[in-house]
Amino acid sequence: MKIDMAYGSGGKQTSNLINDIFLKNFDNAVLAKMEDSAVLKVNGKIAYTTDSFVVTPIFFRGGDIGKVAVCGTVNDLLMMGAIPKYLTAGFIIEEGADMETIDQIAQSMSQAAREAKVKIVAGDTKVIEGKGGVYINTSGIGEIKTNGISISNCRKGDVILLSGNLGEHHAAIMSHRMGIENTIQSDCAPLRSMVKNLLDNNIKVHCMRDVTRGGLATVLNEVSKSSSCGVEIYEDSLPVSVQVRGFCDILGLDPLYMANEGKMIAVIPKSQAKKALAIMQKSRYGSNAAIIGKIVEGSGVIMTTALKGSRIIDILYGEGLPRIC
Repeated sequence: MKIDMAYGSGGKQTSNLINDIFLKNFDNAVLAKMEDSAVLKVNGKIAYTTDSFVVTPIFFRGGDIGKVAVCGTVNDLLMMGAIPKYLTAGFIIEEGADMETIDQIAQSMSQAAREAKVKIVAGDTKVIEGKGGVYINTSGIGEIKTNGISISNCRKGDVILLSGNLGEHHAAIMSHRMGIENTIQSDCAPLRSMVKNLLDNNIKVHCMRDVTRGGLATVLNEVSKSSSCGVEIYEDSLPVSVQVRGFCDILGLDPLYMANEGKMIAVIPKSQAKKALAIMQKSRYGSNAAIIGKIVEGSGVIMTTALKGSRIIDILYGEGLPRIC
């Protein structure tokens, strides 16, 4: 069944869309009340974030726009030392979209939310003219578990840990678009267990950032600027799978600038780096975690290459970044 403009009218079709898809998949006591606002119980300080998701194709190997929406929002909260509690989801649906497609996306969001242990407690739908596309806006609330985690808190001597292989989401999306046959899957995942394991084991985390658009290079430059420090990384230590490396070689891409949807960096005091690395490697989605560099005096990001030379790692202008949205 196709969605047409009548599904955005607020009448019977809108009610069917909400009841048959969203209430069915996102079922919880708060949402079921169907109030104009969700009334939530939150203790102490909270972190709050919002994001919008546009992905082409909507479905790809390893995930879809719904999974990306939940994981992206959850991971943004986690990077501030917050345990995610509640999400909202707003759907902008172009006429011509299949009801089955929307249902699949909602199911995927429901599964990701269960893994991340969050509830989707409010939402909205709008139907617009178009060619069957779907766009999702989310907001998220989390309870701060550990204070003081900030991109501005990195200090000279701190060690930088990366949670796993670079470039998998980007390569999966581009492979689909270009019809390239491989088995590369998106790394799209909620990082709740990894972050919780670090905090529960009293690791003194100075900074965490998820590595998404712009890739690792962009994130590390943001760290350098906000903390007024230099960043030194080692090319030999960067985890990249053989398939993604080959994909990059063929297309002339650099894994440092490729988007990810289930990777993070953690900046840790040197004294706790080995313990933190072991915790990450034992966590779900962290088997390929590695120590990739350190915080130093100065400014900007420098990479020691495999040939023991030095390379400045800068932020690229928009036209220089490979696009996946």
